[in-house]
Parts: sequence; C-alpha cells; structure tokens
Amino acid sequence: MSATQKFTETVLSNWPIWFVTVTLVVAAVIDGLKLKVPNWITFPMIISGWIYSATISPYAGWEGLMYSLIGTAVGLALLLPAYAIGGMGAGDVKLLAGVGAWVWGTTTLYAFALSAVIGGVIAVGMVLSRRTWFKHHAQFWMICTEILTVKDPEKLAAIAAERKPTMMLLPYGIPIAIGTIAYFAIAGMLL
Repeated sequence: MSATQKFTETVLSNWPIWFVTVTLVVAAVIDGLKLKVPNWITFPMIISGWIYSATISPYAGWEGLMYSLIGTAVGLALLLPAYAIGGMGAGDVKLLAGVGAWVWGTTTLYAFALSAVIGGVIAVGMVLSRRTWFKHHAQFWMICTEILTVKDPEKLAAIAAERKPTMMLLPYGIPIAIGTIAYFAIAGMLL
C-alpha cells in the first residue's frame, strides 16, 4: 500500500475528526479576518454533530445523541461565563459547542484546556509584541477585581462593553482551533 493510499484510508476512517479539523481551520481564518465566527459555520456544525452521533457514530441511537448533547453542553458551559461578562463573542462559544457535538464531553474538555493555554500564550505574545504590557497588566487586574466585587453578569457585561474599544481583541476561534487540533494530534485521533 502506498503512502497516499494509507493516508487516504486513515482520513476516511477518522473522517469525523478531520471534518471538525477542517471546520475549525475555516472558522479560525474567518475569525482572524473578521473577529467573528459566523452562525453559518457554528449552527450547522452543532446540528450535524447531533445527527452524526445519533445515526452513524460508534454509539448510534439515543446513546450517541446523549453523548453529543452532553458534549454540546460542556462546550457551552466552558465558555458561556466569559461570554456572559463580555469577555468573549457568542461565535466562539458556539464553535466550542460544535466541537462538543462531534467529539463529546471528555474530548471537548481536554481540547478546551489546551486551547486556554494556547490562548493565554497568544494573548501574552500580542501584548509583548505591541509593548503594552503595563497597560494590559493593569486592565487584567482591574477586570479580576470587577469580577470579584461586581458579581452581576449584566453589570460586568456593560463595563466590558464600555472598555472594549480600548482593548486588544483576541479572535478566540484561533486558539480553539489550534488547541483542539493539537489535542487531536496528541491523542492520536487524526491518524
């Protein structure tokens, strides 16, 4: 068997992971260009994950659908608090929910953990490259203090909306894509 045939066979046998990978790359590129992950990517990703899980996944039927719904809930739960206080866009939240719909809860949790680390590294790199460490360091601690003292998500979101024009924005679809795909590679899911 040639290397091309072996690669083709691998991709076909792991097509759900490759589907998620390609979708994440497209979402990350769009997010990088427009600072938005569009609904035409996220909603079909979520719904198709439910359909795949209920029909042709290894646990097809109600069991697969439940795994998919749990994965969707995990994806939402991990990023919804940041969205609720204005720290993240809805598209990023729905993108991780889409990942959860396809790869279910545990994989979504691990992919998120790696994405969070990568997002932190990218954010620090952005701040250092623009030489705005002290400004963003002060903003970070101010935001932490607000979260601990204000505690009302609506008020926090309003404060975040006022501050948004002065902040450097990180298109979080990029760390989600890098972290999730890296986890797929580390876990041997792509091969």
